[in-house]
Amino acid sequence: MSFCSSIATPQSLSLLSKTKPIINGGDYKLGSRFRASADVPDFLSADWLESRRKKPFGPRLNFSAEEAVKCQLDALKYNDQPRQDYGIEVMYRFAGFDPFERSTYFGPFFDLGQFERFRRIFHHSTYRVLLGHKERKILSSLFVEENRFKQRIWIRGNRPEEEEIFQFTMVQRVGGSWDGYWLTESLLHDGDALAGGLAY
Repeated sequence: MSFCSSIATPQSLSLLSKTKPIINGGDYKLGSRFRASADVPDFLSADWLESRRKKPFGPRLNFSAEEAVKCQLDALKYNDQPRQDYGIEVMYRFAGFDPFERSTYFGPFFDLGQFERFRRIFHHSTYRVLLGHKERKILSSLFVEENRFKQRIWIRGNRPEEEEIFQFTMVQRVGGSWDGYWLTESLLHDGDALAGGLAY
């Protein structure tokens, strides 16, 4: 018997397969040659949901520009929940600046690459009204371009007679890993109190 004819028998074919042949009505059928690795679990770990909850909230592809602004303001309203300055962490995730270059996110050029520098500005007198604010009202909303959105918002803080107006500028990225996401280009306070107040 030749080599080729010996391979053609069902018994010899079953040796090539990783699984045993399946008999169906007297016919031999071969099972899959490949099996899933036993090392890859087919379920999520027990702490997966908890770890997702601990991760600061950030941009989502399905957010509109208005929803992205609202999510950031909600985070700042409850800034210290579930932990201190969590709302500022959310703002940092939405920030559309390059951490390796100085940014005009707050107006003047600042080095905001380190989160601590970004966080410190929110605790400055002109921006702290956003942290734990009591009330807010949208004053105006405008699509300056197809992928650029501005919104002015009046904020009443949690301290007596604390009121400020801020302007969000949102930009929808085109191309790259953030394609389609709305990120915050700048958050400006009405007035130039920060211009000479902080330097980095």
